[in-house]
Amino acid sequence: MVVSENWTEATPGRGTVDITLTAQAVVARTDVVEGLCTVFVHHTSCSLILCENADPAVRRDLETWAARVAPDGDPAWEHSSEGPDDMSAHIRSVITQPSISIPVRSGRLDLGTWQGLYLWEHREGPHRRKVTVTVID
Repeated sequence: MVVSENWTEATPGRGTVDITLTAQAVVARTDVVEGLCTVFVHHTSCSLILCENADPAVRRDLETWAARVAPDGDPAWEHSSEGPDDMSAHIRSVITQPSISIPVRSGRLDLGTWQGLYLWEHREGPHRRKVTVTVID
């Protein structure tokens, strides 16, 4: 069996949004006990990460790291049609990932104790992001 659902996630701007419970709710509706859940974001300027879920400083430190790797408004970037955060957002999404696969065990996402699933918005302004969850048994 394959079940797929999508939703639109509103982001407040650059940073992470915890989507663990939303993805888990999709898994719970499928009645899949053992399987695989794939989460995919349909955009090129945000990404998905499995990350430490207890200390938000971890995600803030990731922002600091990303700003060093792909700074906004770098004069070396040719692409800037949507502003100074345009190319840096694309780079950040390419070096992270648009999809994540998580095992399903006992009808739940089989995440580690300190793992959470986050949509990482790389643009400065708020956006609405389409996310698809596919569960396979």
